[in-house]
Amino acid sequence: MKIIVTIAAAALAAQPLAAHAPGEHPAAAPTGAAQNPDEAAVRSVLSQYKAAIERLDATGTERLFAADATIFETGGVEGSYANYLAHHLGPELGAFKSFGFSDYKVDVRFEGPVALATETYNYRIETKKGEIAERRGVATSVLKRIGGQWKILTMHNSARKPKGS
Repeated sequence: MKIIVTIAAAALAAQPLAAHAPGEHPAAAPTGAAQNPDEAAVRSVLSQYKAAIERLDATGTERLFAADATIFETGGVEGSYANYLAHHLGPELGAFKSFGFSDYKVDVRFEGPVALATETYNYRIETKKGEIAERRGVATSVLKRIGGQWKILTMHNSARKPKGS
């Protein structure tokens, strides 16, 4: 069950609800505010990754990550995205019946040539064996434009049981 819970945290890359300028408080951002093209592209990368997790099919997600990207999850170094996909994410998605996010929020800001994204969310996993895991997760990602496309350089995520559980 720990592996199942751990994978949920990796699913953090996601469908952003709002992007914020540096120093802007997330609650202050107006809904539907105009985005610059870079913000939209970063949010698209995160959204594509989140959608793949919810589909339980990570096919093609390698293109969202830099070749030398590193994944960190719940206190561990998972290594490259290719390693993480082959030995962790892929097998776990195969064991799930469903994976859903709720209460998803993201803050995106730019620092020089990189984008920094902080995502918070709740998620619920049901395994094919009927086990249920509900967690509160957080993820931080660093993205950079490589070959004209925004790609994830580093992703770090963790999760815990919601208070009162």
